[in-house]
Amino acid sequence: MSFARVRALVVVGVLAVAAVVFVVVALVRDTQGGTVADGGCPDGSVMANVTLPDLPQQVTVKVYNGTDQPGLADNVTNEFKNRRFQTQKPAENNKKVDGVAVMRYGPEAVGSAWLLRAYFLNQADVQYNPKRKGGVVDIVIGSEFQQLATTTEVNQSLVELGEPQVPPGACPAPDKKDS
Repeated sequence: MSFARVRALVVVGVLAVAAVVFVVVALVRDTQGGTVADGGCPDGSVMANVTLPDLPQQVTVKVYNGTDQPGLADNVTNEFKNRRFQTQKPAENNKKVDGVAVMRYGPEAVGSAWLLRAYFLNQADVQYNPKRKGGVVDIVIGSEFQQLATTTEVNQSLVELGEPQVPPGACPAPDKKDS
C-alpha cells in the first residue's frame, strides 16, 4: 500500500471520528426545553376548538338584551334563526352594555365565536373564559347595535379576520375534519 493511500485513509478516519464526536456532543448538550409532542398541550392549557364552522347550523347562540329597548333580544334571536343558527331562548342581561355587543364563550366555541364576530363586523367585545363549558356563544346586545351584517359583509369581515386565533392559555384541538 502506498503512502498516499495510507494518508488518505487516516484523513477519512479522522473526519469520521470527528463527525461522530460532534453529533454526540450536540445531542448531549441540547438545551431545547418545553417542547410539546405532536397533538400534545402544555400543562395548564386547555384544548380549544378553533375550527371555523362550515354551516350556521353548527353554531348555537343565546342572545341577551343589554339595552333599555324592549324585545331587542327576541328580534336578534329571530335574525339568527332566519340565518339558520341554532338559538336558545333570549333573556335580559343584568347590566347594560354601551358598545355594539359582548360575546362570551369558552374553549369549545372559539371557532363559532370567530364566525359570529363577522356578523358584528368585528365590533363586538369578545370575552373568552377558559373554564367555561359547552359550545354556546352568549351575545349581549349593546346600545350601539344597529343590525346584523349582510352575507356579503360577513364574508368580507371573515376575510379580514383571517383564520381563528388560539386564545391565550389554550392550544388547538385536533381538527375533527382530518380524522
